Amino acid sequence: MEGIQTTKQRFGIIGDNPALNRAIEKAIQVAPTDISVLVTGESGVGKESVPRIIHSLSHRKHNKYIAVNCGAIPEGTIDSELFGHEKGAFTGATSTRSGYFEEADGGTIFLDEVGELPLPTQVRLLRVLENGEFLKVGSSKTQKTDVRIVAATNVSMFEAIQEGKFREDLFYRLSTVDIPLPPLRERKGDIHLLFRKFASDFAMKYKMPTIRLSEEAVQLLVPYRWNGNIRQLRNVAEQISVLETNREVSAATISNYLPDTGSRLPAIVKSQEKSDFSNEREILYKVLFDMKADLNDLKKLTLELMKNGNTSDVREENESLIKKIYDDDDDSYETVEEVMDVLQIPHKSQAQAPTPPQPEPTSDPYHFAEEIEEEETLSLHDKELELIKKSLERHKGKRKVAAQELGISERTLYRKIKQFDL
Repeated sequence: MEGIQTTKQRFGIIGDNPALNRAIEKAIQVAPTDISVLVTGESGVGKESVPRIIHSLSHRKHNKYIAVNCGAIPEGTIDSELFGHEKGAFTGATSTRSGYFEEADGGTIFLDEVGELPLPTQVRLLRVLENGEFLKVGSSKTQKTDVRIVAATNVSMFEAIQEGKFREDLFYRLSTVDIPLPPLRERKGDIHLLFRKFASDFAMKYKMPTIRLSEEAVQLLVPYRWNGNIRQLRNVAEQISVLETNREVSAATISNYLPDTGSRLPAIVKSQEKSDFSNEREILYKVLFDMKADLNDLKKLTLELMKNGNTSDVREENESLIKKIYDDDDDSYETVEEVMDVLQIPHKSQAQAPTPPQPEPTSDPYHFAEEIEEEETLSLHDKELELIKKSLERHKGKRKVAAQELGISERTLYRKIKQFDL
């Protein structure tokens, strides 16, 4: 088994950061096996070096190594690229084509930006990981492949799983071994070493003297946040090598190539903003909980009134609560008293209602009959009952139509039906 330093020299890896050394050590340890590996880290940290180390130190090193950038392939063609297609499977498929999994049989496939895979492709990939089987697009014949899969991503896979963008079962199959790579801002001791290496490479490439940094320039270079990590550092070294005629680079010169040099805040690599859907859902939950609390308050009020029997100030104390639950604009209830009637809460209008006069006893039965007939004729209660009965009979019990004819709401009619026991 190769050592860490030997591996670094072989693959041109610069730096002596402990986290970087641990990542290389894990790659060396898993290389002889067929375990699936997931390399994680921000964009530009050099994740592509790990699968090359794994493939070169494995028993598959004499077979093919194919690197696939999943984020660069259109969603409509990625299944065809990975698994192949049959002739006539879709428009433009003029011949049968082998996919990467068929071509790399016996070797290694590196799936870069695996978090960008569409969900249908994730299902196909899971089948390959589980039993080595796949189907070409447009084919019903199952094919076998013996491929070692190493994947890499710069997104938070747990967030992608929670948002439904990545399958949880596929994540655990891919990440049998997880190899995280540190960002460049956590490797401050390696920044100047990397810059010197890039400056030397570009001097040879463009056949010009190597640029050198002054001490002040190094002090400006090292604490910079490097959002683009090693890729950004390499680009800066290349720009300075090509554009600057003076090979001694000062702090003033290098500051022109570092945007926002006044800021020393770390890069934000995870977005904390929630989707609009999540915000709307939280608002809806809050409204429902508030409604539930109001209803519970009203229930407690009703129970207290039933227990204590103190109903003199019910309207004044609880009118606002009733109006909050039953909107006054709703024509289902004309007044707060009607709401309290439905809830069977006594109120002042009921408490102070005068007792209807009772007929005085008389010895004249005919006079008594005349009084009864006169009361029945003039009683609003009986007229209301009679009109409701006639309307319900006319419309064959259809309360909605009857309520419209009577000029009242359907709920009011329903309450009258219960009140009169119709």
